[in-house]
Amino acid sequence: MSGVGTGRRRGRPRGRSATRDAIAEVARRQFAGSGYDRTTMRTIAAEAGVDPALVVHFFGSKQRLFVSVLELPFDPSAVLPAVLAGDSKDAGRRLAEFVADVLDDPAQRDRFAAVVRAAASEPAAAELLRSLLAERVYPYFVEAFGGDNAELRQNLIGSFLVGLVMTRHVARLEPIASADKARLVELLAPTLQPRRRDPRTVPQAGNTGRMALGSNPLHSYVRRPGGRGLGRALSA
Repeated sequence: MSGVGTGRRRGRPRGRSATRDAIAEVARRQFAGSGYDRTTMRTIAAEAGVDPALVVHFFGSKQRLFVSVLELPFDPSAVLPAVLAGDSKDAGRRLAEFVADVLDDPAQRDRFAAVVRAAASEPAAAELLRSLLAERVYPYFVEAFGGDNAELRQNLIGSFLVGLVMTRHVARLEPIASADKARLVELLAPTLQPRRRDPRTVPQAGNTGRMALGSNPLHSYVRRPGGRGLGRALSA
């Protein structure tokens, strides 16, 4: 097994900070690769080459260790302003390309997938994901997209991205799991693009106000047995 260590280390001990960092790196890798449930303080200690009591000393509990080492695989304040700046008509594509780049990098992808996977079953992880999105990601969407229901729309973008990670990299559902990067961008861009209000979506007298589905390729990417795209099925 690759990692910081494969057993008890001999010789000159590492400094306190270096030891803590080494444990954190092993924990981050194990949570990403094995998930929250299968990762234990003992497996982390074994790979880091330290006594389990030292892991407890530094982090207290598995839950606290998890929360301390798993974060978003990028710094939102460093990248999102640049991604969302510029002509709004291309914002969806820029955001889609950024997301595809993150998910195309194994280290970043595994880190994000670990948070999403754990959030599905571990309350502490779910709270971590909520706070990360609400405090560090959503404000940039609200500022960039604005308009009516900005907060609701940024929630929908967040839910879509979390669902994408779950579907593509955790559950690995086809055909989205094997779609290449270029195809993923093609599918994501229209969905992430901020839209002006379409009069077809506004309820009229004697009309239920059915939402226009437009030409979003995601609607035709999901097929029904009869060969009809999801968008066509919903419009029928």
